[in-house]
Amino acid sequence: MSLRSLLDAFRAPVPAETRRLLAAAWARVPEPLRTPRQFLGRQYAGCGATIGAMPRCDFACRGCYLGADANRVPPASLEAVKRQLVQLRGWLGEGGNAQLTDGEVTLLPEADLIELIRHAREVGLVPMLMTHGDAFRRRPGLLERLMLEGGLTELSIHVDTTQRGRRDYRDVRGEDALSPLRDEFAAMIRGARRRTGRRLEAATTVTVTRDNLDEIPAIVRWLVANADAFKMVSFQPVAPVGRTDAGLGGVTADEVWERIAEGLDGDASTLAAQQGWLGHPACSRFVQGVAVHQAGDPPTFRPLWHPDDPRDRAAVEAWLERFGGLTFRLDPPARAIARLAGVVAGAPGLVLRRLVPLLLRGPARLDPAHPWRLAARWLRGRARIDYLNIVSHHFMSRAELATPAGRERLALCVFKAPVGDTLVSMCELNALGGRDRYYDALRVPGGQDVPSN
Repeated sequence: MSLRSLLDAFRAPVPAETRRLLAAAWARVPEPLRTPRQFLGRQYAGCGATIGAMPRCDFACRGCYLGADANRVPPASLEAVKRQLVQLRGWLGEGGNAQLTDGEVTLLPEADLIELIRHAREVGLVPMLMTHGDAFRRRPGLLERLMLEGGLTELSIHVDTTQRGRRDYRDVRGEDALSPLRDEFAAMIRGARRRTGRRLEAATTVTVTRDNLDEIPAIVRWLVANADAFKMVSFQPVAPVGRTDAGLGGVTADEVWERIAEGLDGDASTLAAQQGWLGHPACSRFVQGVAVHQAGDPPTFRPLWHPDDPRDRAAVEAWLERFGGLTFRLDPPARAIARLAGVVAGAPGLVLRRLVPLLLRGPARLDPAHPWRLAARWLRGRARIDYLNIVSHHFMSRAELATPAGRERLALCVFKAPVGDTLVSMCELNALGGRDRYYDALRVPGGQDVPSN
């Protein structure tokens, strides 16, 4: 770590490049969506994904967005995928979110997967490995090697009843039958952190259909109880694209959030008032909060901030105006401290007048009956407070994309993958045949380098 790097983090906690990319993202946001709930262009420029890294998959899930011929498609070259990551870096900026995905990327040779993770971090992205997770069950030690040799810090494991092909869970009929599997993955994550001494942030993805909609509350309760292992869940209502089973019934965003509220023992309208958006609210919604664990009490979920509280709103608005885009996710400890010192030195009034009062309101919100008892227990290690982000993400069908609302959503898309020299919306890739056309090009030598137009 050079002195120059530390000084740069101190002088500019949010790099000029990040500010420029956020401004470009904010310019795309229509005026009606420029509300305190909107985080596109204020904290994030978007989210990217690779395509073609490994089109194949050893599962045969009922809600699969891959084409029928995906398992006969060769992967793109490592160099082609690395170029994709460089493209994503140019769009997302330093610390941008990049999903290593396509089919099942753990089917890549281990050395290639490590190289891709390492390259993503070297160019300034934070790679999240998207997987069904069974490779880690079949190959003990693989996760630890990805962490130690590749620098993997983020992982998302897809678990739900639409999946077909998982070892020991071939005839699962309900989400409750997958609780032992979720327990196994939670133990695996905790163990990998302990054995490596490295940070690992884990998420889980759940495809939602008419069949498992009513089981969301139980999944949410499990996540609150295991928020030390999984920091995020993404509920994704199934879309009729790819090779998705036509018999799977779709659900609305409101239906999903009603069940999430039930799992949190809360009111759906109250939870809706605490939602944030990344782009169009019909595409992505989230509630950031913490799970509170105290001996003798069931774990509870509390939102981190309340947009309907003027004090919270003023604090968050002031923070995003001054430090929107700030991230420590690629920082070693020394640079993180330098960046934090730069925040305090650069805006002491904001820290003292806005952020400190916001933090001091925390104990009363986390435990209204005994706020300072909770604080004392936490300091003594007798209570645990774990971050948990609950997200819903909604992909569109071909029919939805053709509507005025669909075109409005597409214009504000925040989730894209590089195809040739163009960043393409994931909904377009999935619903309009873009993924299949890309795969067709992979069958031709050098086809992965053909421009998208």
